[in-house]
Amino acid sequence: MRITAGMFRGRSLKTTSGPGYRPATSRVREAVFSMLEARGIVWGGVRVLDLFAGSGSLGFEAASRGAPEICLVEKAAAAVECLRRNAEALGMGPDQCRIVAADVARFLRPGTGQAYDIVFVDPPYGENRLAPTLTAVQRGGWLAPGGFLLAEVEASLPAASLVAAGGDGLHLETERTYGQTRILLWQFLQSA
Repeated sequence: MRITAGMFRGRSLKTTSGPGYRPATSRVREAVFSMLEARGIVWGGVRVLDLFAGSGSLGFEAASRGAPEICLVEKAAAAVECLRRNAEALGMGPDQCRIVAADVARFLRPGTGQAYDIVFVDPPYGENRLAPTLTAVQRGGWLAPGGFLLAEVEASLPAASLVAAGGDGLHLETERTYGQTRILLWQFLQSA
């Protein structure tokens, strides 16, 4: 898999295989970044959190486009090693790329981190992890006011349950389907 834009454009990322792993295709990644940029994202000023990171394709793509800080969270040891190899190959140090070997639910405990401008959520298909992850992101203060949360889930999930998964404060901006993948983009609109 190759990075599609920015300073690392054309560079290859290693991937891992196994149940639940499906790196975002270049078509989906291009659509994701187009959605965010259409909403005014300037990559040089955002902090990015990539949950269920896998190979880190979304986080590394954000870094390539100029995001100064990315945090990649993944629990599988093989995927964590893949993330480390990719960060090293791109020359990214720990001040630019933090890799956390942990279960997402455990990582998102309230009071353990600081808010990010963009949160990517790409849970394994068939495990119903989206709604609890969105709740944990909100309750834990992981998404900055005005920030965006983008989820990549299986297209077969009922749309009504996905919209409801956003909960209070998250406004569904757009929803798109690409083959077997559905992309949902929420913005965190903090109530007055």
